[in-house]
Amino acid sequence: MKILVVDDEEGARELFNTILTDEGYEVALAEDGEQALNRMKGDAYDLVVTDIKMPGMDGLQLLQELRKVGSTADVIMVTAYGEVESYLKAMSLGAAEYINKPIRIKELKRIVHKVLTERKAKPGN
Repeated sequence: MKILVVDDEEGARELFNTILTDEGYEVALAEDGEQALNRMKGDAYDLVVTDIKMPGMDGLQLLQELRKVGSTADVIMVTAYGEVESYLKAMSLGAAEYINKPIRIKELKRIVHKVLTERKAKPGN
């Protein structure tokens, strides 16, 4: 399973990369929404894990753009700002999950596994 991690903080990207690679996933990294969209044009991902607050295109805008271009990747939103408004917006746009920072490694592994298992169970996957 291929995962694209999008976060403007290098340390966060590397942490996600280490955790998810150790779990056996193929991981690619992007530092912002634009870079993520460019990566999505050249490759198909099963899951996008994106920070919400980023300069330029934020995670919510990225999710909207992914749907506009027909991406069927599941999306997990990550934020240090657990705001009800952004949670509701993310879910209404079709986010699979919403995780608050600081990330707990066990929780991240559990949520990623759950989302990808549900994805595999969908018809056509």
